[in-house]
Amino acid sequence: MSTTSQDQTPLEEVRVADRARFQEGPPLELFRRLRSECPLHWSKGISDYPDEDGFWSVTTADDVFEVSRDWQTFSSEVGGFTALKNAILPLELQRAMFIGMDPPKHDRIKALFQRGFTPKRIAEHEDAIRAITTDVLARLDGRDTCDLVNDVAQPAVARVIGSFMGLPPEDDEVWASLFNAIVGAGDPDATPEGAQTVMEREVPEVFERCGKLIAERRASPTDDLTSVLVHAEIDGERLEDHEIVMGFFLLMAAGNDSTKATYCSGMRALMENPDQRHEVLGNPSLVPAVVEESLRMFPAFAHFARTATRDTELHGQTIREGEKVVMWYPSSNRDETRYEDPDRFDIMRNAEHVTLKWRSPATRPTSSRRSPTSTRRCRSGCVRCRSSGVRRATTSAEDGGLSYPARGRALPACLASDRLDQRSSDIRKGRQPGFWPCSRRSRHAARPRARRRRRTSRSDVDEPRRIRIRRGATRPTRRPAG
Repeated sequence: MSTTSQDQTPLEEVRVADRARFQEGPPLELFRRLRSECPLHWSKGISDYPDEDGFWSVTTADDVFEVSRDWQTFSSEVGGFTALKNAILPLELQRAMFIGMDPPKHDRIKALFQRGFTPKRIAEHEDAIRAITTDVLARLDGRDTCDLVNDVAQPAVARVIGSFMGLPPEDDEVWASLFNAIVGAGDPDATPEGAQTVMEREVPEVFERCGKLIAERRASPTDDLTSVLVHAEIDGERLEDHEIVMGFFLLMAAGNDSTKATYCSGMRALMENPDQRHEVLGNPSLVPAVVEESLRMFPAFAHFARTATRDTELHGQTIREGEKVVMWYPSSNRDETRYEDPDRFDIMRNAEHVTLKWRSPATRPTSSRRSPTSTRRCRSGCVRCRSSGVRRATTSAEDGGLSYPARGRALPACLASDRLDQRSSDIRKGRQPGFWPCSRRSRHAARPRARRRRRTSRSDVDEPRRIRIRRGATRPTRRPAG
């Protein structure tokens, strides 16, 4: 029996997914212990859901990578993508989302979603997204404090995803309320009425509203993502209505909960790490690195699950057909064999990590790379952010991810409005600087040029390589032949 000073419970008696273990965030000490002593661990069940079966936990980066890639052995479709098979989100609804499908259907439907989030399409929305963000920050003018989640993150992400889906701004609060209730259905703080009440009340309303939206887009298509789903064809066949609704559900839930949770966690990390905050303030081009490190340390989902399609073996243990295998991302993203000082928030990393799928800066395909993040000086709506000292926020990942609870609202954070000249004065005098990078630097210097792989053509072989020289630069001297 393995025990530690932090937790004397024998590992064979530990139930990893019990809600009690996630009250103060992910059980990082338990995950560290599992990685070193029992990388493939069997939980007999989940105390909060006694009707659910037991499952295997994988906690190392290598094992999560292996299970994620081998869909023939570990299926998303057979048993769903969460540790729960029947509670909260029924299996048939999980299978209607592309994250609950296996290839080849998964790949074809995922490609439909990617059409709406290509770098070109996002660039086309950049000015609108910037205007949304500026408007949200402008509402804080004259206030000493605000709630970072409800006053900043929620209205911003709701309007951004709403604009992509073609929803009117006046409906943002209604949609956000619906999805916060559904995503937090298993969280007694968010939904004291219980999960069953939410399933009987909010879910039918989402289907009713989506049904009306689908009918409108069939009659009058637009360029929004809802129209893409409604008129898409897979192998010559249109998506069924329930598949369209669940595709809509997935995008809206991700936009409202996942983005909000990771953003707030990343902001808190910058508040608690002033050295990292100073780096970003001095060099706004580091904002994309902040995003990646936030995703590594605070994945919006604690886990995804797979179901074994046949008997297989991992770490000398036999996994039987039909048994669930749960991949814990807060653990794999802090694997000591992959990351130096993994519990430190370090924006200078260029580390691979797992969010909703495996991400590697060197190997991920172009289609899945994020579009470049540009930073410009915003208007007088810039704010200064300090930790308010209240209890920490809890994201979906930190609550086990079993019911996707939207509990980030527990993080009120001080956001004091300041003028740019006062911010600059503070920085020059060595005081705590304003938070967000409203830099005086040229915006052209803020966007790093992406390194692209050069394609080789026949002309590259037959003709000398042409070198583009910047104006004012010295032309290099050609080395003489021989």
